[in-house]
Amino acid sequence: MFSERLASVKPSPSMAAKAKVDALRAQGRKVIDFTIGEPDFDTAPHIIEGGIDALKSGQTRYTASAGTPALRAAIARKLERENQLGFRTDEIVVGCGAKHIIYNAFAASLNEGDEVIVPAPFWVSYPDMVALQAAKPVIVACSEESGFKLAPDALAAAITPRTRWLILNTPNNPSGAVYTRDELEAICNVLRAHPQVWLMTDEIYEHFVYNGVKHVSPLQIAPDLRERTLLVNGLSKAYAFTGWRIGYGAGPVELVKRINLLLTQSTTCASAMSQAAAVVALDGPQQCVSEAARLFESRRDRVMELIARIPGLSCVRPDGAFYVFVNVQQLLGLQTAMGKSLQSDVDVMNFFIEEAGVAVIDGTSYGCPGFLRMSFATSMEEIEAGFAAIASAVAGCTAVSGMKSA
Repeated sequence: MFSERLASVKPSPSMAAKAKVDALRAQGRKVIDFTIGEPDFDTAPHIIEGGIDALKSGQTRYTASAGTPALRAAIARKLERENQLGFRTDEIVVGCGAKHIIYNAFAASLNEGDEVIVPAPFWVSYPDMVALQAAKPVIVACSEESGFKLAPDALAAAITPRTRWLILNTPNNPSGAVYTRDELEAICNVLRAHPQVWLMTDEIYEHFVYNGVKHVSPLQIAPDLRERTLLVNGLSKAYAFTGWRIGYGAGPVELVKRINLLLTQSTTCASAMSQAAAVVALDGPQQCVSEAARLFESRRDRVMELIARIPGLSCVRPDGAFYVFVNVQQLLGLQTAMGKSLQSDVDVMNFFIEEAGVAVIDGTSYGCPGFLRMSFATSMEEIEAGFAAIASAVAGCTAVSGMKSA
């Protein structure tokens, strides 16, 4: 009766975590939420007005499946202005979020038994979206010592004749790692030797980079890979636009056509109102984006200070995105004040929500056991309260011998 492919697919851990937070709050529990990858502020007023104006002017109907000509032109201008990349509008396709584009790109290009290289830690949905096409996600571990970045030799070792894609996320969710120009050049050199491997580059966090770090799109340094590269981006993070659901892909015409074919038979098109607001966002003042980046950088700095004060926690400082990927391996083997033994990052995640009232996501879901992802896309007040609660809970842990750990 049901698809056998679904047996290997898990619900999105981030969405499951949010559902758990909502359920606990509905029960009257106070929960500080560090799970969700969503800016905690509203879409800028001028962008909201763009959506309202679109409704008032009658933009309430179907659009072209690939996106309105106005939005695809605005995306082309953005890519030229911000990334120095030239794309025609027929090389651009709009979807209901970046996830929608990634899913349809895999659906349009993968056959049973094909392989997709997924560096770990990875955004939770990549492997399952590959599995839904009856293809195989090939997970390549990227160590904390390497800054959670894919090494060229590890990439080369993972490539087989069945490899069809490498998906590269920079800045990275969950680690906040940002690849440098030299690091990307080394990866692209490996890909040059394997013409059957395409590159999907997820750049949704490109505007949130800190300490003078610069986001570099692989196509800026490897234009020769253009005919087998799909650049994926969207407005959700940069413009606090998550609920409007607009993402896009830019790549070879034949791939874009096939993604669009799938759109015609599934969603038909993204919301007309949202597309109109997206044009206003991309073409209008960018102050809201730069202000958000400064805010997230200040939060990142404070979070790193607070982590350093808690025995048993450590963290590589993220250069981008709005997450910290916290090493909790020193807590493993301890016993909580409620008598529960911490044997894994999942145990620590449950400990934090049950005994500290702080919701986080386990690193196992991101392909890296022993870590937790914590979002700092929340207020400084919540950040302070959340880490104070974690510190108090950790201080109550004891070693097996009964001695205090902190």
